[in-house]
Amino acid sequence: MNIDSRERAERFVELHREGCFLLPNAWDVGSARILESAGFPAVATTSAGIAFSLGRPDHDFHDEKTSDGRIDRDTTIRRVREIADELRVPLSADLEDGFGEAPETVAETISMTRAAGAAGGNIEDFTGDRARPLYEESLAVDRVRAARAAVDAADDPFVLVGRTDVLLVGGSLDEAVRRANAYLAAGADCAFVPGAADAETIGTLVRELDGPLNVVMGLTGNALALDDLRELGVRRVTVGGSIARAMYRHLLDAARELADRGTFSYADGQLAQTDLNDLFRQD
Repeated sequence: MNIDSRERAERFVELHREGCFLLPNAWDVGSARILESAGFPAVATTSAGIAFSLGRPDHDFHDEKTSDGRIDRDTTIRRVREIADELRVPLSADLEDGFGEAPETVAETISMTRAAGAAGGNIEDFTGDRARPLYEESLAVDRVRAARAAVDAADDPFVLVGRTDVLLVGGSLDEAVRRANAYLAAGADCAFVPGAADAETIGTLVRELDGPLNVVMGLTGNALALDDLRELGVRRVTVGGSIARAMYRHLLDAARELADRGTFSYADGQLAQTDLNDLFRQD
């Protein structure tokens, strides 16, 4: 890790020590640079946004008899490196399930992510298999523990996030708390529980977890604002693929307007060419 990367990683670690911060999700260099220009202290990637930018589906339930078209680890790491190389702020990587079941595979993914310049990354317990949507808890813990060992072996700052998708697959809040705490005990620096979107559920997680909590907003137009989440005690707020999906909504609307009506109102309010040139011009 070079001096600049280490300094960014140290800043990212500090962001998780106290307070609450918003960590928006980008999918390519351009989107990351725009988020950086808005003044955010760090940026994360979104697996959904990266997949969509390549015309591929995000990690989801799949039929084992057919390919789900999911992007592979090398493609993800390459995109992480592209973004990290162009940012002055820290980058956290969405690493899905670590791109493999075995703890050794997860550890290798973490090492590759660090080498690509990321200051953090998350490992989730979602399998994509309807028959067993989550990795068995002891295996999920071993996977986080292996990721932690990979971080410690490098002796460089890195924020490891343990994500449980219990609530997204219809599990109970009690199980979400248990799994998140087990991942924290195994070495995760922060717990991530997507699907927690109301004040009561989030408040319970903050009280019951033995470490910082990340929640994701923007999935359903939730009424909670950043100030509300800060008051509840949330440490970190991400937005997942919601910005990317909003962009693709506009693209689809534009395509339909052109194809169906032959009009051009989609271009109203577009960013000026000079503004984008100025934003992306290298110093």
